[in-house]
Amino acid sequence: MKNVIFAGVGGQGVILASKILMEVAMNAGYDVKESEVHGMAQRGGSVDCNVRYGEKVYSPLIPREEADFIVSLEMLEVLRKLDYLAPAGKLIVNREKVDPAPVQTGAMKYPSDIEEWVGKNVKNAVFVDTEAILKELGTRKALNIVMLGILSKDLEFTGEQWEAAIRSLVKEKFLDMNLKAFTMGREYKETA
Repeated sequence: MKNVIFAGVGGQGVILASKILMEVAMNAGYDVKESEVHGMAQRGGSVDCNVRYGEKVYSPLIPREEADFIVSLEMLEVLRKLDYLAPAGKLIVNREKVDPAPVQTGAMKYPSDIEEWVGKNVKNAVFVDTEAILKELGTRKALNIVMLGILSKDLEFTGEQWEAAIRSLVKEKFLDMNLKAFTMGREYKETA
């Protein structure tokens, strides 16, 4: 069984990324379960989705220390989910920072040492700089699909399977941009 957590903030497309992974896994014949939490997401609040797939999946919730992958679209959100990463799991983190409400109001400061701390304390962490890719795409709205492309390199599905799922879930007017975003993520050269 594979366990994947997507984490981010409202507006980053966390739910769509999880739905595409679910579609790919279901089309490949796996049993798939998903759970999502998006409370105040429309206001920039935390959003996370658990996706589990395998021969038989009994629960949509990933237990602590059992996530094979955590894909965080925002730096601070990775800290909220770190307890779920399996000892041999992989962390894929976008370097983007989105100030939560307490930081915006001046009540708190955004932690400046997240990447340094994670680098020292997590065995398999990759930090991704998506800025150049998103600039080339001409939109920040494709961040989720870029990160999905990066994750896809570690999963067993083919490019064609991913493309079919994207085609089935993304609106026609955004399709070309999302397919390009996925390819750019898939071609991204990771550095640990």
